[in-house]
Amino acid sequence: MDFNTIFIAVFYLSVIGVICAAILCIASRVMYVKVDERVTQLEAAMPGVNCGACGFPGCSGYAVALLEDSSIKANLCTPGGTATLNQISSILGVEAGSIEQKTAIISCNGDKKAQQKKMDYEGIKTCEAAKMLYGGQQVCAYGCMGYGDCQVVCPSKAICINNGFASVIKNNCTGCGLCIKVCPNKLISIENSDIPVFIACKNTEKGAVTRKKCTSGCIACTKCVKECCKQAITMINNLAVIDYSKCDGCRKCVEVCITKCILKP
Repeated sequence: MDFNTIFIAVFYLSVIGVICAAILCIASRVMYVKVDERVTQLEAAMPGVNCGACGFPGCSGYAVALLEDSSIKANLCTPGGTATLNQISSILGVEAGSIEQKTAIISCNGDKKAQQKKMDYEGIKTCEAAKMLYGGQQVCAYGCMGYGDCQVVCPSKAICINNGFASVIKNNCTGCGLCIKVCPNKLISIENSDIPVFIACKNTEKGAVTRKKCTSGCIACTKCVKECCKQAITMINNLAVIDYSKCDGCRKCVEVCITKCILKP
């Protein structure tokens, strides 16, 4: 290949490069979308967990939503707490107000002694993997599997595994909700941290069946329903359900529960 051929090839490639660069430069100006610098400031003020507890797709989604819709509250970032709320309010120029503290609730009290086993699981030690093998090693398909998938994803180390089931360290929990997404039995919910009691069971089978599988499960005996003077507890599908808008926190239900599946957070 002679020099002229090489020169021509390099020349044409250079021309094409210049043309493409010019097109990109023009496109960047024509298609430029101005971004409110407060979006970056709001994102920086948030914890960056991207948990979705605020109801939006991550911290950036919440930041954009706050600027686009003035009706959206500034106190929805529960993992960030008061410090984040104050920064967001300062950036937006609105009153800070207060933030509702949230905590994770695990609706199971079935430890190794309470739950009956149907087999010895020897596979990958995760709840997700165990669930795929005949629903896990426990006879109760609704209970905590105890391998700690929720513990692994918790950014605040608020979940621990004791005696084969998960429990929440309330003072550490920020209510981010990441644990909800990984629990295969959907045992975890996010509630206001000041709730007086919760039902530590999700089994909707008949009481006699539940009792054979786990001695800590709700057996639908209705004692808590009858004892509650505020009619805050109802029995739905063989499982006690609490209406917190009616509950006055007397905790009499805790005292009468036969299987002790009504707990204080």
